[in-house]
Amino acid sequence: MGIEKVVVESTYGAQPGDKIGDLGVLYELEIGLAKTGIPTSVIRAAYYMSNWDISLPTAQKEGKVHTFFPPDLKLPMAAPGDLGRMAAKLLMEPIGETGLYYVEGPKRYSSADVAAAFESALGRPVKAVQTPHEQWNTALKAAGFSSEGADSMAAMTAITIEMIEGKLELPSAPERGATSLESYISAIVAESSKN
Repeated sequence: MGIEKVVVESTYGAQPGDKIGDLGVLYELEIGLAKTGIPTSVIRAAYYMSNWDISLPTAQKEGKVHTFFPPDLKLPMAAPGDLGRMAAKLLMEPIGETGLYYVEGPKRYSSADVAAAFESALGRPVKAVQTPHEQWNTALKAAGFSSEGADSMAAMTAITIEMIEGKLELPSAPERGATSLESYISAIVAESSKN
C-alpha cells in the first residue's frame, strides 16, 4: 500500500491476556504491526487526563470526583494533546528511527490531585471518593458497560493499580509532555462554562 512508517498509540501495561480491556487489545495491535515489517513506532501512553472529563458534572454538582483508585495513589497521566505532539514528532523522524516510547505528563498525579485541580478551577470544595473494589462491576454497569465490558474494565483497573504499586515495572525515563493536570482540568472547566 506504500505505507512507509506507522506510529501507533498503545498504553502503559499493554500485555498479553484475555478480558483485560485495552491492555490486551493494544498489545495484540503492537504484535500485529510488528509482523507487517513496516517500520513502526509505538507510543505507550500513560493514563489519559481526559479520562477525568466525566468527573466534571459530579465535581460541579456534588463536590466529588469518583475514582476506583486509592485517592493518594500517584498515577502516570498524560494529556491527549501531548500524545498528539509526540506522535507528530515521531512521524517526522526518518523512516528507520522507530521504537517503543513511554509518554506521560510532567509529573505523576493522584485522584486527590484531580479533585484539588477541580476545586481550584471551580472555586468550590471537591474531594476524591473511592469506589470499593467489590462495587466496580456494579458501578461500571450503571455507567452503561455490558457485563463483559465491566469485567474487562475492572480487570484492567486492577492491573493498573498493581503496576503503580510496584508489582509491575513502570518506565524509569519516560518522555515527558508539558501539560500539567491543573492546566488540563482548568481548560475543560473553562470550556464547559462556554456551553
